[in-house]
Parts: sequence; C-alpha cells; structure tokens
Amino acid sequence: MTLSRRQALGAALALPIAAQAARGAASGPSMLPDKGSFAQMPVAYFDNASTHPISLGARRAMDAYVGTRSFDPAAPAPVDRASVIARFAALVRADPQEITWVQSTTMGEMAVLRALGFPHGGGRIVTDTLHFYAAFPMYQQMAGQGVDVAWVQARDGRIDMEDMARAITPGTKLVSLSLVSTYNGFAHDLKAVCDMAHAAGALVYADIIHAAGAIPVDLHGSGVDFAACATYKWLMGDFGLGFLYARKGVLDGVPQADYGYYGYAAPDAAPGIGLSPPETHVYPMDPPGDAPTSYVLRPGAVGHFGTGTYAQSVIAALDHSLDYIGGLTVPAIQAHAQQLIGALRDGLKAKGYRIITPEGTRSSLLSALHPQAKAHLAEPFAKAGVRLSLHDHHFRIAPSVFNDMADVDRLLGALPRA
Repeated sequence: MTLSRRQALGAALALPIAAQAARGAASGPSMLPDKGSFAQMPVAYFDNASTHPISLGARRAMDAYVGTRSFDPAAPAPVDRASVIARFAALVRADPQEITWVQSTTMGEMAVLRALGFPHGGGRIVTDTLHFYAAFPMYQQMAGQGVDVAWVQARDGRIDMEDMARAITPGTKLVSLSLVSTYNGFAHDLKAVCDMAHAAGALVYADIIHAAGAIPVDLHGSGVDFAACATYKWLMGDFGLGFLYARKGVLDGVPQADYGYYGYAAPDAAPGIGLSPPETHVYPMDPPGDAPTSYVLRPGAVGHFGTGTYAQSVIAALDHSLDYIGGLTVPAIQAHAQQLIGALRDGLKAKGYRIITPEGTRSSLLSALHPQAKAHLAEPFAKAGVRLSLHDHHFRIAPSVFNDMADVDRLLGALPRA
C-alpha cells in the first residue's frame, strides 16, 4: 500500500505520541500509576485540581476532530455526542435526559439561579464559605440586589451540619454548595444536606467539578436537584465545555429563563440532543403557519437550559476520557490518590505544616497553610521541577492517575520546613 503525502505526514506526526502510549500499554491502564497514557512531563505535576493534563488518547481524539473540520478524507466519523452525554450520566448516576452541555461550571450555576428567579425575584439562598471562592462575589452582588444570602461559616475546615440546619430556615429557596471544596477538599454529605433542604421546601445546587471523575458520585441517590461541572479537571477534558444536571421532575415547576438554538426542535423531531431545528413559516416555499416557526421544547435539561454552540473538540476528548476513567474505575482512581495523599500528609506533618484538609477526607485534594505561600515556595518548587497550586496563604496538592511515590518524594524534598 502506498501512503499519500498527507497520510505519511500524519503518521510521522503521530509516532512520538504513539510511542509514548505504547510504553504504558504493556501494563495496561488498569495498573496505577499510569504514566504511559500521558506525555512525558518535565515536572512532577500535582496541579490536577487546577487543570488536568490531556492524555495522549484524548489528544489523538481531538486531532481526529480537527481532521473532520479540515475535510481530511482519512478522518474518522464524528463522535456520537449523545453517547458522551450518556456515559457522563452513568458516571454520576443520572439519566441522559437530565444532562445538557454548558460552557463552564459557573455558567451552569448561573443558569440555575436565573431559572429560580434570582436576583430580581428575591428569596433566600444558603451557601457556605467552602463553596467555590470565585462565586462569593456573585452572591455578594445578589445580596446587594435584595436577595437574602446566608453564609454558613467553616469550622476546622468543615461545614457543620448543625450550622447548615440553622441556616436553612422555612422559605429558603436554594442551597448552593460545592460537593468537594476547591479550597481544602472537604466533601459534604450531599444526601444529608438535600434531605434537610427538601424538608424546608428548598432546592439544592451542587458544584461537582472536584468530584466527578475523582470520587464516586451518585446524583440520584443524593436527591440533589441541580449540579454542574466543567471538564478540564478530573474528567480530563478541556476548557469551554461542561455538564449541567437537572433532576427529573424538578423542572416542571421552574420557569424557563434561557432560550437558545439547542433547546427547541421541530414538532416531529425525534427525542435526543441532535439537531432538528424548528419548522419555519416565513421563507419562500415554507409551509404556511400562524407564527414564524412551529416548534416543541426538547425534553429534559437540554430543553430548559440548551442555548448556543459548544466546544466540539472537547466532546472528542471526552469520548476518550470517559472511557479511560470508566476502564480504571473511579474507586480505583480514588484509592490511588488516597495512597499518595497519605504519604503527603505524613511528610507535611513531619515538616511542621498545618494541614487544613480534614482528617478522613476522601477527595483528591490536600491543602496546607503557609503565610505568603506563593512568594515563599514558588522558587524552591520551580528549581525542583514540581508543579502544584500556590495561593497567598495556602498551597494545594492534587495527585492523579499518573503520579507515583517518586513524585511525592520529589515534592517533599523540595518543600522547606514550615
């Protein structure tokens, strides 16, 4: 067989990626740590809770998508988007019709707030100080616009259920929280919060960006009403695409607040999330009608929250990544992270650091206090080739599937005494 110039060039470019992938194939992705499924990194990378590296397989999937966009005849068929939704739904124990695309976690949270009439409709929101800190200004702004915002303060790195119970008073409209805190990895008992909120007549929104793909998530079992996450962290996708969940039945009493291309279909359209645009009645040769279009609202979350176009290349990456995560299994990923975190905890304590991630936490984050952490620790970690998340007064370590004990030793060796 003779290769065309395009095929030969594509094969040559793929060789370095394929060679690295083959190194990990001998042991198989079921063995952790799995460095072979990722490009060789010049650093010991522990910043996965900020941005997870794209795997070699996901990169190939994204390259294949670019091939379809450039009309390369050798490119594979486009990814089945409905299949990606279905696999994410299975990962978090939800139904596919309860899931739709959003551009980011924040876009999902804002869509829920708009649908519930905030800020202009008023009402009470309960949130806590271990929720995503970049959402704090949003709720402060809403408080300035007449929303009754109650803040549950953290104690010893946790949100106490008694404090939450006191805050969720009758008439509370929404409880908004992060299932796993981006600050210190604290994980809520989501079912307990939902039971408490529902008893008071409130709905619950959960940011699950630090949970989905890292720890087992059961949205149906928890009873949560809404949840959202982006894909560039533990789902091993990229920026610009995420998922929004709305529990079956909860949208029946929620007015529609977002309107867009993906939320509507022709009256005879088949169920699903594919394209079947409304039928027009205003152009030459259109069928007659009393309005500019005839349409139906798509069922489930997409009908309520589906808006404009989304990042197709990230769907291609997720087509690979969700299979990869499913093959490893989330419990195995969690157990591997906990093994590394156990060693990191011991090392941090030996060096005198105050760990602010509560004991017993099973998330993939470990945080410790250090005054002016970014200013004091950036240089020693850079010299040692270690990457983690440095903040003003704390640092956060987030191991993933490719990290091993050698990486842990490298980090602890670079870390000065507190």
